Amino acid sequence: MMKNITPVELEKIVVDDENAVLIDVRSPEECAEGMIPGAENINLFDPDFIDRIKELDKSKDYYMICRSGGRSGNAAGAMDELGFKSVHNMVGGMMAWKGETI
Repeated sequence: MMKNITPVELEKIVVDDENAVLIDVRSPEECAEGMIPGAENINLFDPDFIDRIKELDKSKDYYMICRSGGRSGNAAGAMDELGFKSVHNMVGGMMAWKGETI
């Protein structure tokens, strides 16, 4: 089931959830401007996006990130339809993120 979370909630989760996987669905060019530490880039607009998502471990807790929360919401919805049990969309995206970036 997909759930929306705030950037503040995500900051706490990445510290406490050892099962957390952060996925940034922006383009590589956007990610070069700054990413949340530990996040993996899987570009939503890559033709192999769904294939790459299908390879992920469905037992993990996924936290989806984009620039403003729209693309990550779409990606989280797709993962929900694929049977992932714990998928979260960070509302506001990187535009709302006040934490550390790399």
